[in-house]
Amino acid sequence: MTTNTTHFGFKQVDSKDKVNLVRGVFDSVAENYDIMNDLMSVGIHRIWKRIAVQLSNVRKDETVLDLAGGTGDLTVLFEQRVGKDGQVVLADINAQMLRTGRDRLIDKGLVGNVRYAQVNAECLPFEDDTFDCVCIAFGLRNVTDKDAALRSMYRVLKPGGRLIVLEFSHPTDKITEKVYDFYSFKLLPKIGKFVAKDEDSYRYLAESIRMHPKQDELKNMMEAAGFERCEYYNMTQGIVAIHRGYKI
Repeated sequence: MTTNTTHFGFKQVDSKDKVNLVRGVFDSVAENYDIMNDLMSVGIHRIWKRIAVQLSNVRKDETVLDLAGGTGDLTVLFEQRVGKDGQVVLADINAQMLRTGRDRLIDKGLVGNVRYAQVNAECLPFEDDTFDCVCIAFGLRNVTDKDAALRSMYRVLKPGGRLIVLEFSHPTDKITEKVYDFYSFKLLPKIGKFVAKDEDSYRYLAESIRMHPKQDELKNMMEAAGFERCEYYNMTQGIVAIHRGYKI
């Protein structure tokens, strides 16, 4: 009898266990998530997120799903674009991350046009043709069945809607790759141990990036899910890539 397994970082685990394992990682890092993002990317993640929002072409009065939205960085940016008559749904599978994001946005006074939902990206609980844009930032690599998640995102998009995937990816040159590997596997876990008192979770985050599909492979997966006019933009020598596709 064969076992249905998947990767959790570099480890092979039973597919049904991965959700709980990933939940444990983000339960652990939730309180220090913003600080660690700044340290992990030297603050550049804020630029990547702004570029992703620009590429989304979100306009006033539209409806946006910020999937795996974590502490709400992108929700803040989308909220400014959609205005008081638009709506942004901040969604995450992890309750602790969602609470942290909700509290942060309420503290900022964003209460009129932002909703919250605890969801699994593989089976989104929304009606067909609901959103003008779905964005998933630094979350797709943690999903067990990425193909199912992409199909689910396609279903909830309106015709003409856009999917934006912002994710750590694969460097485009050998020098960057070597420097990035040294940073990811030697320095990042130690930073996690010092700042968040959690070396293992940040080792998993580094490993999960290496297991994520390469740029062209993810583009092909989006096309297989039904998206058209798919393209990607490499940021910082391919350390991050932004993929965009349309539901036509």
